[in-house]
Amino acid sequence: MTAKDLPPIGKDKYTKVAVSDEKLIAQFQNGNLAAFEEIVHRYQGQLINFVGRLLNDRITAEDIVQETFLRVYRNKHRYKEIARFSTWIYTIAGNLARTELRRRKIRNIFSISQRGDTEKDYEIPDTDIDLEKQIEGSIEKEVILKEITELPVYFREVIILRDLQDLSYEEISQILNVPLGTVKSRVNRGRTQIQKKLKGRL
Repeated sequence: MTAKDLPPIGKDKYTKVAVSDEKLIAQFQNGNLAAFEEIVHRYQGQLINFVGRLLNDRITAEDIVQETFLRVYRNKHRYKEIARFSTWIYTIAGNLARTELRRRKIRNIFSISQRGDTEKDYEIPDTDIDLEKQIEGSIEKEVILKEITELPVYFREVIILRDLQDLSYEEISQILNVPLGTVKSRVNRGRTQIQKKLKGRL
């Protein structure tokens, strides 16, 4: 067998469709370093966007994402295919980002008691706010992104994951280790806060 006979990393030999993340990490666990390089290629940009918007700090985000990949590299055998790989890697990056926020002492600026209300864990329907359409519509993208970065972190992280990263509620629940109803509540309330701030600009 020659080099040209080998299937390219990230592609299935026969169907030529993209190999799943779970198959890539399995290949990496078996010693295929090219599979790890493909994982980095797939996730580097979206993780930097996620962490960068969460911290409002691109430079620190790049350092955190680099540390994320380092931990994936060192702990590759800890991943078990009982959850999606994307959930696992986002959990690592999110935990590192929240550690940075705690270090800066800004994560708990607004406690539940200071807000004067209790975040209830129950399912509520989405509001009719479509941030993606607003971003693509009359409101400039930069305006909405600025408002997102000014949200309290517990709203900011779910809005980024749901509306900018397009992850499911179930996956966000696993990444943040909070109940599904709490995720939906935070997304709804975060969108409502953004809508209120944007009213004068619509």
